[in-house]
Amino acid sequence: MNEYLVTAPTGAADLLAAELAAQGAENCRDRPWGVTFSGPLEVAYRTCLWSRVASRVLLRLHMAPAATPEALYAATREIDWSKHLEVGATLAVDFDSTRSAITHTRFGALKVKDAIVDQLRELREVRPDVDTVRPDVRVSVRIVGDEAVFALDLAGESLHRRGWRGEGVAAPMKENLAATLLLRCGWPEIAAAGGAFVDPMCGSGTLPIEAALIATDTAPGLMREYYGFIGWAGHDAPLWERLREEARQRRAASAFPPGRIFGSDQDARAVAAARAATVLAGVAEIVNIERQPVGALRRPAERGLMLVNPPYGERLGEVDTLRPLYAELGAVMRERFDGWQAGVLTGNLGLGRELKLEARRRHKLFNGPIEVQLLRFDIAAEHHTRESRPGRLPPVDPAKRESPGAQMFANRLRKNLDALGKWARREQVSCFRVYDADMPEYSFAIDLYGDGAEGRYAFVQEYAAPSTVAEEKVRARRAEAVSTLPEVLGLDPDNIWFRTRRRRKGLDQYTKLASEQEFHEVVEGGLRFLVNFDDYQDTGIFLDHRLTRARLRELASGKRFLNLFGYTGTASVYAAAGGAASTTTVDMSRTYLDWTRRNLELNGFPGREHVLVQADALEWLRSAPAAGWDLIFLDPPTFSNSKRMEGTLDVQRDHVGLLQHTARLLTPGGLLVFSTNYTRFDLEVAALPGLQIEDISRATIPKDFERNAKIHRCYLIRQVP
Repeated sequence: MNEYLVTAPTGAADLLAAELAAQGAENCRDRPWGVTFSGPLEVAYRTCLWSRVASRVLLRLHMAPAATPEALYAATREIDWSKHLEVGATLAVDFDSTRSAITHTRFGALKVKDAIVDQLRELREVRPDVDTVRPDVRVSVRIVGDEAVFALDLAGESLHRRGWRGEGVAAPMKENLAATLLLRCGWPEIAAAGGAFVDPMCGSGTLPIEAALIATDTAPGLMREYYGFIGWAGHDAPLWERLREEARQRRAASAFPPGRIFGSDQDARAVAAARAATVLAGVAEIVNIERQPVGALRRPAERGLMLVNPPYGERLGEVDTLRPLYAELGAVMRERFDGWQAGVLTGNLGLGRELKLEARRRHKLFNGPIEVQLLRFDIAAEHHTRESRPGRLPPVDPAKRESPGAQMFANRLRKNLDALGKWARREQVSCFRVYDADMPEYSFAIDLYGDGAEGRYAFVQEYAAPSTVAEEKVRARRAEAVSTLPEVLGLDPDNIWFRTRRRRKGLDQYTKLASEQEFHEVVEGGLRFLVNFDDYQDTGIFLDHRLTRARLRELASGKRFLNLFGYTGTASVYAAAGGAASTTTVDMSRTYLDWTRRNLELNGFPGREHVLVQADALEWLRSAPAAGWDLIFLDPPTFSNSKRMEGTLDVQRDHVGLLQHTARLLTPGGLLVFSTNYTRFDLEVAALPGLQIEDISRATIPKDFERNAKIHRCYLIRQVP
């Protein structure tokens, strides 16, 4: 297994991590500049060929102290460069340093180059030549403090260069940034569902072409002739050709039809350049490029994505001249693209406000040196409000903030925040519930996530009001509460997620609500977890199980641990952290098993002893080997009738059989921890004569959930000796 560092545009690390995991990468760790991972050479080749957002793929070679130029020279010579450079191969060195005494990058690169050349000249009596443009081997060295990391740049040059753009053609956006925008806006799902794509200011055509490459399952690196590994001594040419052939076959198998991807611009030269680029990229048959002003734009299909990168007004005096353009774009979006998704990349939020649309999400990125934001919109009939959009805070009405009801709610929330905040800091709890329908007329559950260092977020759930309460009163109370949240919580509205929580009768508890796939990292009990505030009814970590998970960690040392209905694997991570000999996580959802894998890897548990099983847990129980596990955590949904599930599950009706089937998997002396969030649950002890049962519910209710002592029930269960 090799270690790799992959760079990407700022703000795209989570997308890159998902791409890498899909290619088979292990131990993926998000960093601000990209992702680190481990895997065989094939994964690195696949990344070079298939990653749409990566910039560089670096194969880590060595790490050594390099506090001085002499130490850097010596550290470079610790590597056997004959394994990497063939006789006659050319060489280039990229050097960077942070908090190092070696501050001059050219001097540092020269020192590394001299060490490599001297070693190979002594060994072969011939020195390699330098080629700074397209060398056979590009060496990357980065010093942080006094530590140097040596790597090979397998990409050779930035992967945003797909190989189809004409020489000397300037583009306002790199191709991997364009792909980042498309992935953020959900274009793969929209395309698969038959939606169309429109860019009304397409310039040289980067966005429509990248949209076409995604829609046709075309590997973005398929047309590139140069890679940094082609001239590398360790290059596996048969493997690379096999992967290229696989990519060609996938492209040939695509059946994406013409007439669904459109680009337009009113600049004739831009239109000509874009049309030429579609030919070079091999997508001219499915990408339509027209010359027309924004005002002439028409919706080509009922559903789709509009994505646009308008001018930002970087020069003095330009902003005022661009206001009418943004206003016209917003009017076209509102009046003609009802039912569409949209994304606008702007470096000037003042201009963005001219659209007269409320962005449901914002993503901070960089287009070259310019800090920009991707504003994302759901264009609906009520396009001027956010209230109907799932997942986002409804618009704040400042006038409501002064109402008596809003003041009472704000005072209670402040009181809770003060008391629970002190407790959370003392206990080092960074994710906790701060309000839970304390005032019945303001029936919300408010959870805070994050410690403020990496960002703090609020997840607000409004309990659905009974039908006896008038809808007008519900809306009024909601508006009062919402008006106070940003100020009292001290959060930007974009860091507050909001949804109404209803009883989901007849549905699996993990039903998908959206397709954002944006994750945030939080810490609990010294462990790291990924949460998602957009896509599902729950975020990925049940906060009321905090003490239960801690108990599992205490019990897990040396044990074989089974996690049934594993969800995102938080219990498995705790068990692994407690020293479990192995963990097995069973869940029906591939999405949640992938999430489990990422949570395990995030905490340094990538090994084969951590098994993930995609199966209907009820069906799996019937065939699982008896006496196979020392510690089992069973936390089933209250009710489920998923399409992939045999029959239905009702935890009250079915718990006796469920516990009996699960208990037989325990080794002699083994322990089953059973938990349920069904508030009216009644354990039928008399129907379980072969089991010893201890109710530990009260001991597992965290302080922040004491206001709702029935939030869950929890039991320790053993077989009668």
